[in-house]
Amino acid sequence: MKLTKTSKVAIVLGILPAFILYVVFAIYPILQSFYYSVMEWNGFNEMTFIGLDNFKKLFSDPLFWNSVKNNIYVVLASVLGQVPIALFIALLLNRKIRGAKLFRTIGFLPVVLSTVVISLTWSLIYNSRNGLINEVLRTVGLDSLAQNWLGDTKWTMIAVLVVVIWQFVGLYMIIFLAALQNVPGEVLEAAKMDGASEWATTWKITVPMIWDTILVAVILCISGSLKTFDLIYVMTNGGPAHSTDVMALYMFNETFSKLQYGYGSAVSVFIFFFSLILIAVVNKVLGKKMI
Repeated sequence: MKLTKTSKVAIVLGILPAFILYVVFAIYPILQSFYYSVMEWNGFNEMTFIGLDNFKKLFSDPLFWNSVKNNIYVVLASVLGQVPIALFIALLLNRKIRGAKLFRTIGFLPVVLSTVVISLTWSLIYNSRNGLINEVLRTVGLDSLAQNWLGDTKWTMIAVLVVVIWQFVGLYMIIFLAALQNVPGEVLEAAKMDGASEWATTWKITVPMIWDTILVAVILCISGSLKTFDLIYVMTNGGPAHSTDVMALYMFNETFSKLQYGYGSAVSVFIFFFSLILIAVVNKVLGKKMI
């Protein structure tokens, strides 16, 4: 169907406000970060062009590479934790079971809660003195397993990753449920009539048919993980001893605590390219269709 000139104008006018907002609040700040990354600026005095000095300083800072390592842990925990768990729950809730709608609501609830509220609640759960986890361990006689979960460098990152996984499983569960409900019932019925087991039907028919959705979920996981900030900022502020420091938190501290706006912009540029590389690798590895 050909669009008339009036329809084309109406479409452009409809898209234009959102496009302008996107350019102003997304594209322009990214380009501005590229500009600031080659400058020395404390936010008040005049900028000084220093070329690639910010990046040289960045790559020679062990604390930065520590934040990169921790961010990779967050990415792996998200991709290998959130996606499989969400897919498993979605497959269960896609059946005709009693209370499925209630379980969907409960599963999605952490997504709509404030990250600050979640962080404070889990901080109380992890509290070393009277937190829920340690109290349960003491109650069942496992006092030796009680830990200072957010104060011990051996356990802090693991404790944070548990919360990261828990918070967003519900989001991908809803995405997978929507995809599963679009799988043609005739195909599944035909497989059942041919004698295919439920396991074979799931992994050889259902999962391949929603593979594009799974790939999108993995990409969303990666992009979201590289922006992880508020949860860690509230729970640990990167501590103890930078054991939970991530790139966004490192950038925040360098930019606003030390007033190194040029250096902080260099970190943001690195995060930008790092995320593009990770997403490109995922597309290359997982982008091939399974059917």
